[in-house]
Amino acid sequence: MKLVVGLGNPGRRYAATRHNVGFRIVECFAEQRGIALATPKFDGRFGRGQIRLPGGEALDVGVLEPQTYMNTSGGSVCEALRFLPIEDPKRDLLVVFDDVDLPFGRLRIRPRGGAAGHKGLENVIERLGHSDFARLRFGVGRPISAMDTADHVLQRFGADEERVLADRLVDAAEALGTILVEGLPVAMNRYNRDPVASNGLEGSDARD
Repeated sequence: MKLVVGLGNPGRRYAATRHNVGFRIVECFAEQRGIALATPKFDGRFGRGQIRLPGGEALDVGVLEPQTYMNTSGGSVCEALRFLPIEDPKRDLLVVFDDVDLPFGRLRIRPRGGAAGHKGLENVIERLGHSDFARLRFGVGRPISAMDTADHVLQRFGADEERVLADRLVDAAEALGTILVEGLPVAMNRYNRDPVASNGLEGSDARD
């Protein structure tokens, strides 16, 4: 079984903020795959379904949105890993979250790595005791003004960004499907090189 986790904050107040783009991506993925995120479980919103692999076999997939607030996301993730039939979290866990060090809309897939200042991912790593799990980062850009980064990620996307965000969320959700069906190397090759300059909103250089 694979577990896909989107990081964010619960409640309507945060729903459309930059920090909640992880939620929006896994919701898009779940909708694409017919997985209902209707079950309150593991201190989060949880859904479970199957996706078809190229050989015809079915892959069991769980989708989780921790509802414990961003900085304590690790408890929900560990609870899910404790009770779900996950053979190896280092291979079967995939975490999705926002990244201020990537230009808006840029995707970056990695098989492992540090938290790079992201408090939600930091807590997941701390609770798991390792950082050897796959992750998909979605660029939300840095503030143009002197706004504090913590305040920036709790702001909504700008009007120009919202106009192209829906398509970028679909791209990110499809990248998740590619990771699960075709594997990390294929997904990294396909999506890590994906330029967003054509939407006219690319910002600072991406960080690997």
